[in-house]
Amino acid sequence: MTTNVRILLCDDHAVVRAGLLALLGGEPDIEVVGEAGSGEEAVALAARLTPDVVLMDLQLGPGIDGVEATRRIAAASGTGGTGPAVHVLVLTTYDTDEDITRAIEAGATGYLLKAERPEELFAAIRAAAQGRTTLSAPVAGRVMARMRSPRPTLTERELDILGQLSQGLGNRDIARALFISEATVKTHLGRIYEKLGVETRSGAVAVAKEQRLLP
Repeated sequence: MTTNVRILLCDDHAVVRAGLLALLGGEPDIEVVGEAGSGEEAVALAARLTPDVVLMDLQLGPGIDGVEATRRIAAASGTGGTGPAVHVLVLTTYDTDEDITRAIEAGATGYLLKAERPEELFAAIRAAAQGRTTLSAPVAGRVMARMRSPRPTLTERELDILGQLSQGLGNRDIARALFISEATVKTHLGRIYEKLGVETRSGAVAVAKEQRLLP
């Protein structure tokens, strides 16, 4: 006898939840046991219902986002805590390196894009219920690329300057804050741009955040 995979849906759009509910309703071994419209609601329902899989969106409007909700669910369940195992399968439209990294580090079992075919979604849900990882092809490609490309190595001073850049400070203010000359700031910026492969201040900050070089 096949045991049903119990699913909790978390998406802040009621229309999306309704669509997923109708889609999953056609699978005899998948049962939707609850719906959440916010991260906080998902955490509470996951604790009360103990589903096998939480289908989690990342952007959830006001309140905690899908990454934080994933972290709390994983920490409380058998995947990271003492309760029954509740696996989180991210289902989102966002596929940036930062989103993928944050979700996986938070404890997500898999990461799927909403553009996937229904059959891929069903297979990913069944895999997640068994604790197996499933990644959409574009997501897997990004993960592999990050693994093959080591993070740029910046000096302590360059990291200091990056931190000041992220706060929107200009060269003069950075020089004053770090007790160095503006010429020295410009020299360090040139090296930072070269190491990060960018040409602008905003580009440097964006790459630094993506590469998790900033605190």
